[in-house]
Amino acid sequence: MSDFNVMEDKLANAQIAWRAAQDLSDGSYVNLGIGFPEMIAKFQPVGRDVTYHTENGVLGFGKAPDVGQEDWDLINAGKRAVTLKAGASFFHHADSFSMVRGGHLDLAVLGAYQVAQNGDLANWSVGAKGVPAVGGAMDLVHGAKNVAVVTDHVTKKGEPKLLDACTLPLTGIGCVTRVYTSLAVIDIVDGQFVLREKLAQISLDQLQSVTGATLHIDGTVGDLIVPEDI
Repeated sequence: MSDFNVMEDKLANAQIAWRAAQDLSDGSYVNLGIGFPEMIAKFQPVGRDVTYHTENGVLGFGKAPDVGQEDWDLINAGKRAVTLKAGASFFHHADSFSMVRGGHLDLAVLGAYQVAQNGDLANWSVGAKGVPAVGGAMDLVHGAKNVAVVTDHVTKKGEPKLLDACTLPLTGIGCVTRVYTSLAVIDIVDGQFVLREKLAQISLDQLQSVTGATLHIDGTVGDLIVPEDI
């Protein structure tokens, strides 16, 4: 395992999204963050009933339309065209955030720059290349019953994104419950990172070396297995 390369021998974003999708609960109400997290809906397991919510005021939207068939009056919070499922509803932006703040969402899935071992999340920054503002994420992370993160395990420079403490502006405090990364699935329990699954080809020591806080073991650590053709 000594030749493992964290920058190359890892899951692709689609594979991370697939793994996260397997944990979607039947009958749940879910908000998927802009960008990478939106991919999760594509891999929703067959027969699993999930109702998707978007901050701009739609509940029950469906997959993206075919190219050329978009209705640009029908978009999600990321300004991407969507379709509607039977029973979908529209509502005011303020009502949408009342749903979020009222605790009516079972799950919110967001991307991240950094996640701390106590569940703190930093997923926005400042500057020309940063997400320009915290936006609705600050409501989602404290309104949803559970908050999951999908992310690469390390930055483009190979630095850990899972840390003792975040150094970037916080989106929320103590809000993240599970992290799906390009190398592992990790729960946050009692202020600690608890390893649930990891890629079989990486050792625990190698995984720990690219994680900025201690990984704890509670029971058997499973293999992180995803389809290779996505």
